[in-house]
Amino acid sequence: MLDLTKLTTETRNEKTMNLDSMTPLEIATIMNEEDNKVVAAVHEVLPQVATVIEWCTDSLRKGGRIIYMGAGTSGRLGLLDAVECPPTFGTSPDTVVGLIAGGNDAFIKAVEGAEDSETLGKEDLVTLNLNRNDVVIGIAASGRTPYVISGLIYAREIGCKTAVLACNKNSEVSKYSDIAIEPIPGPEVLTGSTRLKSGTAQKMILNMISTGSMVGIGKVYQNLMVDVMQTNEKLNSRAVNIIIAATGCNHELAKDMLEMADGSVKLAITMILLQCTKDQAIERLDHSNGHIRHALKGSK
Repeated sequence: MLDLTKLTTETRNEKTMNLDSMTPLEIATIMNEEDNKVVAAVHEVLPQVATVIEWCTDSLRKGGRIIYMGAGTSGRLGLLDAVECPPTFGTSPDTVVGLIAGGNDAFIKAVEGAEDSETLGKEDLVTLNLNRNDVVIGIAASGRTPYVISGLIYAREIGCKTAVLACNKNSEVSKYSDIAIEPIPGPEVLTGSTRLKSGTAQKMILNMISTGSMVGIGKVYQNLMVDVMQTNEKLNSRAVNIIIAATGCNHELAKDMLEMADGSVKLAITMILLQCTKDQAIERLDHSNGHIRHALKGSK
C-alpha cells in the first residue's frame, strides 16, 4: 500500500479539525483564508513558470504543441485550459492538447485504474504522434501519478521539453522532467481533497502558461484577444468592440473593416491603424510573425 503520509497534500489542516461542526459562514471563511495561501505559493514558483512559458512559446513558433497530461482533477484542469484556447485565441484544437488518464470520458466519471497505469501515458502520446517540437507538461497534485510519469519518460526519449506541475516538494514526477513547478499551498481544508487549494494553484499556473504563450506568438495586442473566434452573437459583438478599443474608430467602421477582413479582428485592426489594404496588412503581419505591435513599428 502507498504511504501518502509524508505528502503535504495529504496532511491534516490543524485549523479545520472541527470542520464538521462549523457553520456555513465559518466554512466559507476558513476556506477563503486558506485560499489566500495559494497566491503566495504560486508567487514562489513564478521563475519556473516563466521558463515554461518561454519553452511553450518557442514550441508553438516551430509548429509544436503544448500537451497537458494528468489524472482526476489534474487531468480535468489540463483539459479545461486546452479547450478554452481555440475560442479565446483562434488556435486549432490540436495546438494545446489536454490528456486525462482514461480518455475524455474520464472528465465526467473516473476510469478505474487508469491513473495507476505505467504504460497508458506513453500510449496516449504515441497516439498523438508526439514529436520533439512539442512540450509535455505533467500535472499531478500528489506528484506521484504513474500515468504522468510514463508519459514524461517517453517524452524525454523523443527529445521533448518536459515540465511538471505538482503540489509537493521534490515530488516523484519531478525526477522525470526538465523542470518542476511545485507550489505548496499547504494542507487542504478537507484532508486530501486536492481539488481545493492544490487545484486552484494548478489552475492559476495553467492560466499563466497558456496566456503567456499565446501572447508570445502574437495572439494579443495590448491586452486584447485579437484572434478571438466569433462563434456566437456575444463574441461577434466582442470582436467589434475589440477593434474599437484598439483603434478608436467608430462602430460602423469597425463592422465594415471586420467584414472586409473576412472576420479577422487582427487583420481589421492592422488595416485601420496602418491605413492600408487587406493584402498589405497580411504582408505586414506575415513579416512580424503575427504581432500587430511589431507590424506597426515596422511601418515607421
